[in-house]
Amino acid sequence: MSDWLQRDAAGDVVLTLHIQPGAKKTALAGQHGAALKIRLAAPPAEGKANDCLIEFLADLLEVPRAQVELLSGVTSRQKRVRVHGASAQAIANFEASTSYTNSRSMI
Repeated sequence: MSDWLQRDAAGDVVLTLHIQPGAKKTALAGQHGAALKIRLAAPPAEGKANDCLIEFLADLLEVPRAQVELLSGVTSRQKRVRVHGASAQAIANFEASTSYTNSRSMI
């Protein structure tokens, strides 16, 4: 398991993220220190970037938006997010897609 992806005592996934709002498109951008970097097409104003992040993660991890919880970093680029009820397969696919992103960025 990656440094940025952990399981808590309840078995939920906790993600450590570095967010870049205002990007051209929403996408995974590889690792940023001990965090996963995600570019968001939404601006950082009025919670739009947080909403975009929650929707993006819910889609990637195949869970309803209500199961994605922002734990910290509401107004910061550094965020911690808990995802309830993601399947082991969805988590494995998500982690694999970030590995692919990291290897492409090194070329």
